[in-house]
Amino acid sequence: MVQQLLRDNDFHELMILHIKEIIDLLLVKDTYFSILTNIADITFDPVLPSEITQHFKPITLFVIAEYTFETCSFDDENLYFEAGFGHQNVGSFVTVPLHSIVQIIIEDTPVFINLSVPPEHTPKKADVEKSTNIFLSNPENQKLLKKKKR
Repeated sequence: MVQQLLRDNDFHELMILHIKEIIDLLLVKDTYFSILTNIADITFDPVLPSEITQHFKPITLFVIAEYTFETCSFDDENLYFEAGFGHQNVGSFVTVPLHSIVQIIIEDTPVFINLSVPPEHTPKKADVEKSTNIFLSNPENQKLLKKKKR
């Protein structure tokens, strides 16, 4: 039942709407935040050198603060910002599809978790288990689940 809901297009659209509303509020209130994203869907312009990208994890954290926050914007499909990467602070414009945002975090606290599966993605059982393991490996997420069981 849960898997059906997570793959449901209406549920997915609701999650995207919430992502947009939360990001809009954070930008209006000048509140720095971070996002956990599925790195496979992210684009960089210019493309980052492999010595930088080889260190990215499948789920990667981006901190939206300072200059990056000032350059941050979004539309119906993507979040955009400019950031520096690596020791030499290599600049790149980053495009993050909204459906790739797994979490929105403020001061180390997840304020939004996107569990929906984009309709065009049909994950294999191993991918779902891997994603679940990544989610459960964060002690803060485990605390959230323990609170829910009470």
